Amino acid sequence: MSSAQGLSWGILGAARIARALLPAIRAAGGKVTMLGVREPRSERAQAFAAQWGIERVGSYADVLASEVEAIYNPLPNDAHLPWTEAALRAGKHALTEKPLALHAGEAQALADAAAQTGRVLLEAFAYRFQPQVIRLRELVRSGELGEIRAYRGAFGFPLTRPDDFRWLAERGGGALYDVGCYPVNLARLLLGEPESVTAQARWTPGGVDVGLSGTLHFGASLASIDCAFDWGPVPTQRLTLVGTSGTLEMAGAFRSKTDTETALRVQTDKGERTETFPPHDGYAAMVAHFQRVVRGDEPARYPPEDAVRQARVLDALYAAAREGQAAMVNR
Repeated sequence: MSSAQGLSWGILGAARIARALLPAIRAAGGKVTMLGVREPRSERAQAFAAQWGIERVGSYADVLASEVEAIYNPLPNDAHLPWTEAALRAGKHALTEKPLALHAGEAQALADAAAQTGRVLLEAFAYRFQPQVIRLRELVRSGELGEIRAYRGAFGFPLTRPDDFRWLAERGGGALYDVGCYPVNLARLLLGEPESVTAQARWTPGGVDVGLSGTLHFGASLASIDCAFDWGPVPTQRLTLVGTSGTLEMAGAFRSKTDTETALRVQTDKGERTETFPPHDGYAAMVAHFQRVVRGDEPARYPPEDAVRQARVLDALYAAAREGQAAMVNR
C-alpha cells in the first residue's frame, strides 16, 4: 500500500498494544501524527512520543478535535464506548481494540454511531488477517474435514501484574474479554452464530473471571473454549477441529503477528499433511484493509454488526457462568 493511500492517525493512550500498531500503521502507509493521553506533559507521554516520532501530544479530546482522519483506541475496555463514539461523532474513523464494548447494547450503540456518521468502525482482531486463519476458513468451507462436530479453542497466559486493569471488574477486566474472546471469535468465523451457550468460571473476590470454560452450541456442532489468566509458565494458544472426515490442529492460532513459521496439521482418510506459513504481520494487514475500506477501495470484511454479534455471545457466556445454566444467544 503506498503512502498516498494511507491515513493520518491519532492514538488514544500509550498502551503496550499500541507498540504493535504504530509500526503496523507505518507499514500500511499511514502516519501517526498525534498521541492523546490523560497527562500530555508527563515524562512518560513525552518519551513515548519521542520514541515513536509522533509530532504532537495532547489530551484525548485534543486528538478528536485535530485533523487526523482515524483513531486507534487501545484504552481499557470501559473506555472503548465513550471515546470511540466521541471519535465517530467527531468525524473520525475508528479502529478499536477488542472487545469493542462491554456488552451488546454498547456495541450496538457504536454500530449505530458508525452508520449515522458514515465512518468506518472495526474491532481490532488482527489474527483474522493472518494467512493461516484465512486458509483455515478455506479448509472448513471446502468440506475436506466433513461436517465439523467439535471445536476446541484455548487461549491463556499468566497475568502477573497486580495493578493491571484486567483485574478490575469496573474497568472491564476478565479472561473472557481479554483472551477468551479469540476462540469465541474464531468459532463464529468457522461455524456461524451459536444458538445457546453454557459456561463455568473461576472468580476473583472482586468478581473478575480469572478462568472461564464454555461450550457454544451450533446445532450439529459443539465448540468448547477455555481461557485463563493463571496458566503458565508461558502463553497457551491451541486449536483443534474434529469433523466427520478428518481433524485439524494448530498451535498459535490467535497470534496477530508471527516471527516464526506457523504449522497447520490435517489428518483425513487420505493421510496426514502439514501446511506451513511464513512469519506475517496481521496488524499491518488489518490496518491496510481498514484504510482501503475508508478509501472506498474494498468492502469491509467485518462490519460493525459482526462485533455486535460477538458481544451477544460474550454476554451469554457471562450470563451462563454467573447463573449456572444454559443461556440463549440473543439474535
